[in-house]
Amino acid sequence: MFGTRKLGKTSAQRKAMLRQLVTDLLANGKIETTFYRAKEVQPVVEKMITLGKKGGLFNYRRALAYITKEDVAKKLFDEIAGKYADRNGGYTRVTRIGARRGDAAEMAVIELV
Repeated sequence: MFGTRKLGKTSAQRKAMLRQLVTDLLANGKIETTFYRAKEVQPVVEKMITLGKKGGLFNYRRALAYITKEDVAKKLFDEIAGKYADRNGGYTRVTRIGARRGDAAEMAVIELV
C-alpha cells in the first residue's frame, strides 16, 4: 500500500476500492470522490502511468495485475502514456470542491493533467 490512511475499511476492501478508483480514473480521465481517497489514489495512478511510459510486456502485465479492465490497461499504454512522454511526474491534479451534502465529507475531483 502506498499511503497510511485506512479510510474506514479493511485492507482487502481498501485494496479493491483503490484498484477500482485507479481503473475508473484511467478510463474516464476524471473522477469525483472524497479528498482523502483522492490523495490515496494519486500515487498509485502516477505509478501506473510510469509503467505505461516504460512500455514492454513485463510492465504491461504488472499494470494489468492492478487495473481491473484489460481495455483500460491497453488505453494506458497506447494513449495515456504517450501523452505524458515528455513529463517527469505530476500527471494528476486533486482539486477540492467543498462538502458533500449528506455527511459533510470533503469532496475533491482528481483528474489527469
